[in-house]
Amino acid sequence: MTTPQEELLPGTRRALLHRIAVAQAEGRAPSLVATVVRGGRAVWHGARTSVDGHGPDENVQYRIGSITKTFTAVLVLRLRDEGLLDLGDQLEKHLPGTGAGEATVADLLAHTGGLAAESPGPWWERTPGSLRPELADVLGEGPPPHPVGRRFHYSNPGYTLLGAVVEKLRGAPWDDVLRREVLEPLGLDRTSAHPRAPHAGGWAVHPWADVMLPEPSEDLGRMAAAGQLWSTTGDLAKFAVFLTQGDGRVLSAESVREMRTPAAPAEAADVMEGTSYGLGMQIQRRHGRLLVGHSGSLPGFLANLTIAVEDDVAAVVLANCTSGPLLSTVGSDLVRIVAEAEPRIPEPWRPLREVDPDVLELAGQWYWGTYGFALRVTSDGLVSLEPLSGAGRSSRFRPNGDGTWTGLEGYYAGEPLKAVRRPDGTVSHLDLGSFVFTRQPYDEEASVPGGVDPDGWRGIG
Repeated sequence: MTTPQEELLPGTRRALLHRIAVAQAEGRAPSLVATVVRGGRAVWHGARTSVDGHGPDENVQYRIGSITKTFTAVLVLRLRDEGLLDLGDQLEKHLPGTGAGEATVADLLAHTGGLAAESPGPWWERTPGSLRPELADVLGEGPPPHPVGRRFHYSNPGYTLLGAVVEKLRGAPWDDVLRREVLEPLGLDRTSAHPRAPHAGGWAVHPWADVMLPEPSEDLGRMAAAGQLWSTTGDLAKFAVFLTQGDGRVLSAESVREMRTPAAPAEAADVMEGTSYGLGMQIQRRHGRLLVGHSGSLPGFLANLTIAVEDDVAAVVLANCTSGPLLSTVGSDLVRIVAEAEPRIPEPWRPLREVDPDVLELAGQWYWGTYGFALRVTSDGLVSLEPLSGAGRSSRFRPNGDGTWTGLEGYYAGEPLKAVRRPDGTVSHLDLGSFVFTRQPYDEEASVPGGVDPDGWRGIG
């Protein structure tokens, strides 16, 4: 794949190169490669390496660790969309007898299943998967350390169970299902369960000396669905586009949006750090923007995929060292550099082709008690209700086809909105989930709950 470098300004390209050069040098990574995506395709690729005359390109495979979990989540959402499972199904329905059966599919996707973070026994990332041939070997004998659904606790065994669900319902190995249903449709021909040349070797860099040690590369066996994959910046760039836009051959835009939506309860530390977790995707707030994606690591490798959906920018960063550069920071910095240097140009404003007069009649100022709101009719066929102060509850509403609307966001998500009319057809008020919005504060001509004092508004006298 030839990357169209000219699509970014020279100053932006230099800033991107400088950032990965600093990361590779200060992080002491044998090699580090990165790609930036904008407008649905890769627009920049960069590489830094300790080997003179050899710069890995976007086709060199690196192990991507837990970014594998996002691929597994896609497979599970496909099963849900086909009606083969429900996210509310307890694991027991599909995999009876595991001892983790109270956890739901959604719990496992969001790491709220209460399971341990790691598999018992020898360090599973550096030992053969043959040591853990059965699910019981992955889960261990003890009870889950946390109650189901109460807290976010990252769990590799949880994604092992999801991989087993995929195999059970598809009747085929996890990696075969992934290749057939995701990799081939999306054209990810350099993503695989086992390394294919050209690929990087994994290294451990001594923390107190500039020397290296080769890391083993094990087949994770049963735990493959949690971290087995190898991929390239070129393939992960395509995957980033899919996670932003969806693809009807694999998963709809609505379903990938669901993956990007917080699904795990946030603890105090998470709130302070601005982090959350969706369905197979990490979510964080950094530099004032919402970022989604996933990081990954296995002995010898680090990986990061970061997407700023609103900015239409994504970054992929891969390195072949066990520890060193903090790739989540590098990824978010690459996104920030492009988003700030070359901000997204919005689509032109265009008016509605037609509008229902009964809907247009509702546009303008409304009051919930004494709080002022503006209702707007927007070009996407929705209506929005926003506080005039700029702070407070706001939402867009989609039409239901019967003169009512349903809230899409925040406090009003799922709440019904309707215009209540008088016998003569004029609008009395808006009813939003039992809240009454009137044209004037506490309009005495509307049905305000509790009534309006007959003496009206007054001063202090």
